Amino acid sequence: MPPLRSHTVALTAEQADKLRAILERQGFKFEPRPYTLCFGQKPGLTVAVYEKGPKAVIQGKETADFIQFTLEPEVLGEARLGYEDLHHPERFTPHFGIDESGKGDFFGPLVIAGAYTDDAIARHLLEAGIRDSKSIGSDAQIRKMADAIRATPGVVSEVIVVSPEKYNPLYEKIGNLNRLLAWGHARVIENLCERKPDCPSALSDQFANPVVLQRALMAKGRKIELRQQTKAESDYAVAAASILAREKFIDWLADAEKKWGLKFPKGASAAVLEAARTLVHQHGPDALRATAKLHFKTAQQALA
Repeated sequence: MPPLRSHTVALTAEQADKLRAILERQGFKFEPRPYTLCFGQKPGLTVAVYEKGPKAVIQGKETADFIQFTLEPEVLGEARLGYEDLHHPERFTPHFGIDESGKGDFFGPLVIAGAYTDDAIARHLLEAGIRDSKSIGSDAQIRKMADAIRATPGVVSEVIVVSPEKYNPLYEKIGNLNRLLAWGHARVIENLCERKPDCPSALSDQFANPVVLQRALMAKGRKIELRQQTKAESDYAVAAASILAREKFIDWLADAEKKWGLKFPKGASAAVLEAARTLVHQHGPDALRATAKLHFKTAQQALA
C-alpha cells in the first residue's frame, strides 16, 4: 500500500475549533484561504478545515502520523484510520455515486457524473486519496485524480455535460434548477444501470426532495434503490463522481477561454460580472447564451 498522503474527515463545529487550537499550539503557520475556517501549514503537512461540513483535509508526508497521534486521540476521540469498513461499511457495498459540478458557476456547463464502486474499487480509491472535488484547489490535481479513477480496475463511470446552449433552453422549459438536476441525475443513473444492471442502489447528495428525483427516473432507473444524504461526498463513489464531473467542467472552461479569447472566472463574483460585460461588449449578447447560465442575475446585470 502506498504511503498515505491525503485524508478527509468530517468534523463537528466543536471538533473544528479544537483542531484549530491544536494547530496553533503545534506552531502551524496560517494563511487565509477561501471557504476555509482555517488553513495551516508546517513542513511535511497541510491541514485545511473547510466551512462546508465542516471537514478537514490533511495532506503531506506526515499525514498518517498526524491522524494517528493528534487527530484521532485529541479531536475525534476514536481510532478510524484503517477501520473505515467498520465505521462505514455501506461505503464498500456495490452502488452508484452521483454528483455534479457547475451548478453554482455562471460560466460553463452543468456536468453530472456517476461512478460504480464495490468493496475492491472503494478500497483502491481510498488508497489513491480520492476525495470530494471541492476540497481540491488545483485543476492539475483534479485531472490527476480523474486519471487515477479511470485506471481503477472494475470502475464504471458516466458523465453528462449540459452545455449552456443546451442548459438554457432546458431551464426555460423546466423552470426549476432542482428539477433540472433531477433530470440529469436520472439520466446518469439510467446509463449506469445499462452497464451494471445488477447494481442495487444509487447515492447522491441531498439536493431536493427525493420524490423529485424518483419521478425523473425512467423505467430502468426506477428498479434501483435511490438514497440521498447530506455530506454524501464522503462516500468514495460520490467523491469519484465529483472529481469526474469537475474535470469535464474545467476542461470545458479551458476550451471556451481559447475560443472566445477571454478568461472565464469560476463562481458568480464581481470578477465574473466584469468578464460577462467584456464578453457582451466584444461579441454581443448572444455570446452569453453560448457560454453562461442565463437565469443567473449576473446575465441581466451584464446585459444592462
